[in-house]
Amino acid sequence: MLPMHAENCLLCKAKKPGWFCNLAPQALAEYDAMSTHVMLPMGSILFAQGQASRSVSVICDGRVKLTASSRDAKTLLVKIAKPGDVLGLSAALSNTPYEVTAQAIEPTQIKTFNQKDFLHFIRRHVEGSLHAAESLSNEYRSALADACRLALSSSIAGRVAHLLLELAVDSATADNAQPEIHMVLKHEDIASMLGSSRESVTRVLNNLRRKGIISIKGTKMTILRKEGLELLL
Repeated sequence: MLPMHAENCLLCKAKKPGWFCNLAPQALAEYDAMSTHVMLPMGSILFAQGQASRSVSVICDGRVKLTASSRDAKTLLVKIAKPGDVLGLSAALSNTPYEVTAQAIEPTQIKTFNQKDFLHFIRRHVEGSLHAAESLSNEYRSALADACRLALSSSIAGRVAHLLLELAVDSATADNAQPEIHMVLKHEDIASMLGSSRESVTRVLNNLRRKGIISIKGTKMTILRKEGLELLL
């Protein structure tokens, strides 16, 4: 069951360093007052690629997939946004339509803001401006990691291994010898991220499981041997 963060940001104990909402009390009070608390059911669309940008949202809990589509209906999974991430920020800053479609892949809790109010907030609060810059920097690093994964891994097995190691770093058990990943991505989502096919991804994951490198139980994936993945890079 999705753990509920406090609707009032001043009462929420879940925020962490690096999250946009990790603000000083006065700024946080203003941030909370101008926001709307929204629960997104799994599968719901927050905004669509090409749509005029009118709002900015911060994820409190849950995950949102960001996808970009071409005119011939090909779709690329750009990123899985997680708690603390800001959605729609680059479109707001550049006053352009949304570059991607944002869809909840599990029940998701967000704070959403009128675009003009949000921009006014980060102009008035240096802390907010720094957090906005940090968010854009994180987007850049994520895009760079994706490009490196595609360009530097010659095999689909290497790309899958690279992705699993990245997901392990982001997990709550990252420091464990055998980290666990809450795998909310479908095989077709992974294929979209890696420029491959669903069949190829399924084949690689099955091979990794047979070799005892990973185990999969429902949505929980455990990396049993990190070195087995690292050898594929």
